[in-house]
Amino acid sequence: MRIVVQRVTSSQVTINQQVVGQIGRGLNLLVGIAPTDSEEDLQWMARKCLQLRLFPETPEGKWEKSVQDIEGEILVVSQFTLYGDCRKGRRPSFSDSAPPDIAESLYNRFVEILRESGLTVETGQFGAMMEVSIENDGPVTILLER
Repeated sequence: MRIVVQRVTSSQVTINQQVVGQIGRGLNLLVGIAPTDSEEDLQWMARKCLQLRLFPETPEGKWEKSVQDIEGEILVVSQFTLYGDCRKGRRPSFSDSAPPDIAESLYNRFVEILRESGLTVETGQFGAMMEVSIENDGPVTILLER
C-alpha cells in the first residue's frame, strides 16, 4: 500500500464538473493498493495517517498536532498510478497495482477505518476519471509505504 499524504487548506474532487468530495483544513490522501495488501496493512496505514504530527500549533511552530488533534478533515482518492513502473519503455506498467475488484474492496475498507475516527472523511469515486484540486499547505507532502 502506498499513500501520498498532503497537508491541505482545502481539497476537492470533481467528476464531470460536479463536486463529489470536498474538505477544508486537513489531509488529502492519494491511495494506491497492492494485491498483497491485508487488513493489517489497512489498519496500520489508517492509524499512521490519523496520528502523524503534520500540523503546527502556531504558524511558525513545530509540527505537534495530528489531523485528529486539530479535528481536521480527510479526502481519500484512489490512485492506482502510484504503482506505475516506468523503468522500461516509455509507457508505465501498472502490473504491481491490485486488480480493480480487489483494490476497490480494500480502498472502501480503508475509508471505513478512517471514518471510525469520527472525523469527516470524503472520497472521490473509485475508478472514475477525476479532477483533484489540492491546495497544499506548506507544501507538506509525505509518502507512506507499507
